[in-house]
This record gives sequence, C-alpha cells and structure tokens, in this order.
Amino acid sequence: MKPLTLPPRLLMGPGPINCYPSVLQAMSTQLVGQYDPAMTQTMNEVMALYRRVFNTENQQTLLVDGTSRAGIEAVLISCIEPGDKVLVPVFGRFGHLLAEIAQRAGADVYTIDTEWGRVFDPEQIESAIKRIKPKLLAIVQGDTSTTMLQPLEHIGEICHQHDVLFYSDATASIGGNPFETDNWGLDAVSVGLQKCLGGPSGSAPVTLSERCVDVIKKRHHVEAGIRDAHHTDAEGSRIRSNYFDLSMIMDYWGEERLNHHTEAASMLFCARECAITLLNEGQEAVIHRHKTAGDAMLAGIQAMSLTPFGDLTNKMNNVVGVEIPQQVDGEAIRQQLLCMFNIEIGTSFGPLKGRIWRIGTMGYNARQDAVLHTLQSLETTLRRAGMHLPLGEAVDAAMAVYGQQSHD
Repeated sequence: MKPLTLPPRLLMGPGPINCYPSVLQAMSTQLVGQYDPAMTQTMNEVMALYRRVFNTENQQTLLVDGTSRAGIEAVLISCIEPGDKVLVPVFGRFGHLLAEIAQRAGADVYTIDTEWGRVFDPEQIESAIKRIKPKLLAIVQGDTSTTMLQPLEHIGEICHQHDVLFYSDATASIGGNPFETDNWGLDAVSVGLQKCLGGPSGSAPVTLSERCVDVIKKRHHVEAGIRDAHHTDAEGSRIRSNYFDLSMIMDYWGEERLNHHTEAASMLFCARECAITLLNEGQEAVIHRHKTAGDAMLAGIQAMSLTPFGDLTNKMNNVVGVEIPQQVDGEAIRQQLLCMFNIEIGTSFGPLKGRIWRIGTMGYNARQDAVLHTLQSLETTLRRAGMHLPLGEAVDAAMAVYGQQSHD
C-alpha cells in the first residue's frame, strides 16, 4: 500500500471543512499516559476553554469522545428515563435526528413541525410546552439541511417558567453565530468541531447546567470493576448506555479521575487548539468573519441570478442554500466542481434532496479567497453547462461586500 495521499479539496459544503493548520499540528502531538499530570492538566484546560466558547460558568463542561452525534446521544440518554415526555421542534433533518435518539432512549416524543426553510416563533414553542408538559425540550440551533438558524434567546425563560430542561444541538452554528449558554438559559448544549470551530469530526464538547447535572446524578452508577467502598448508586434508573453515561464521564473528568474510558488524546489536543484559535481571534471577530463570508457568498449567488433558499432573515451566517436551476443537473454540477476545481459543495436531504445546493463558508474556509474561488468556479461550471450568466458579476458582488467591510 502506498502512503495515504488525498486530493487537495476545498471543502465548501455544509461540513466537514478544511481544518485550521494549527489544529492539524496539534493532533500530531506525541501521547502521554491518561493519568499523567500533563494529560489531566490539559483536560482541565479544555474544560476552562470551552466554558468560554459556550459562554457559560458551568463546571461540567467537557468532551464526549465521538462525533457530534455522540454528544447528542450522551445528553439525551443521560437526561431521559423511559416514559419521559420530550418535545422536539422540527425544522429540518436534524430535528428528526433528535426525535429518533430520544425515542431510542425510551422517551415519549412529541414533535411540532414547520416548513423546511422556516423557524419557530417562541409562542409556538410555549404553546406546545403548555399542551404537552415535557420534561425536556430538544432543539437544533443551526440546521445545515435547511441553512436556517433558530432563535433561542427567548426560549430558555419559557422552559424555566414551565420547569422544562432546555437542550440545544449547536454543532453547525457555534463559533460562526452568537451563542450564549447562560444568558439564554440553556441546561445542556452539545456541539462538534467540524464546522465553524475549524477542526475534524471526532470530539463532542458538551456543557451541562447544575439543574441538568442534578437530573443526571439521580441516575449515577459506578461500574463494579472500579467501585470503591464509598461509592453508592443513586435512586434513579441506570442510564442505558455505558459509553454515553454522563454521570460516569463526569467522574472521569472530575477530581476523582474515576476511570471510564481512555481519553482520545489526539482529539483532546485538537479540541484544545480549536478553542484557542477561536478565542485568540476573539468570538465577536470570528462571528463577524463568518457573517462577512456568508454575506459575500449570498451576494455572489444572487448576482448570478440564482435563487437562495429559505427565509433569509433567519439564515445561518455560515451556509447558504441555493435553488438548483431547472436547466442543469445538480449532481453533475457538483461532480464537475469537485473533479475540475477540487471544490466540494453539498446537496441536501428529504424534501430538499435534489432541490438545493448547500454552500458553506465556515472555520478556516470563511475567508475571501475561498469565497471568490468558489463563486468563480461555480459560474464557470454553470456556463459550461449552457446557462447564460452575467460574466464576472458574482465575484464583483462578493468583492463589494468585502470592500464595504474594509471601509467600515
């Protein structure tokens, strides 16, 4: 077998994206033992860094080893006991995912739905909460399947008024869009690294409020093989997954360092660097960079006379949906972009499969040259497919956005 050599792709889809170079470098750091003081100190640093990323004071802010879906599953299976009511507002593919995972955890799941391309008003969610009286509300902030960003700032107060745990999956949105865990009253949040945080998939940062921790600790369990005399089980039902048992993962990350699994050290180093990169640039600056790149991409798409998808007032900063023109084969265009220009853009799922492309501008790729190269390449590919487009206006429109930002 030859050494692994992959094509030099520019990943401009909905994620994953190209990593920050410093993140790739951090992943190559040599290993130490899992209880080496250098290792446990790094774990403590990661907890402190992600409190800042999440904008929270939550002590229980840690990593779940696995993709972003591992974080979702850990939160839901640790919070939900069989028969608990869970409410999931669905406005895209990943709302359906939350509902399925909650069902697998044994919950009685209730959903409310809105048209893909739109989001929910707080009044719709409050009405459903009053009707259903759930234990937990689970909602996606940014759903890349529709490119929509669900406003969360008024939902926490509603949940607390009705004694409902408030959980959000912010994998696709955090870093590129505002996210305020404490100010918005969230009880649990899980994310991944492979979007605006500029890393690879494989680590899931999670933060838990004290209220959420209390719920999970009622189901606390210690494995027989590592149990000491002072360990006792709580009164609640045992969490149905060993690997995703947040009560035991909190023991591992806590002062007792009670063994649960062998921490994925390279991903720990990677997650640390993702947070440092974000915080060194500054959260507001990173969000502004993502918004500028997203605005420039949108302006370029519109200058090509292409139609953006969905309610643009609630569009994510970091991904835009584009209606595929009827006169072209959407998959053929994607393949030509990939093979001729080394650029990847995405398609979508469900009712949007074959209807829209999804073009991302996130993390390391939320930069001017990536935006301009993608727009020029897409224009060339569409013209070669027979479309008559205004020559060069997509790049001009995007450069005008960047020029205005420089002027401001």
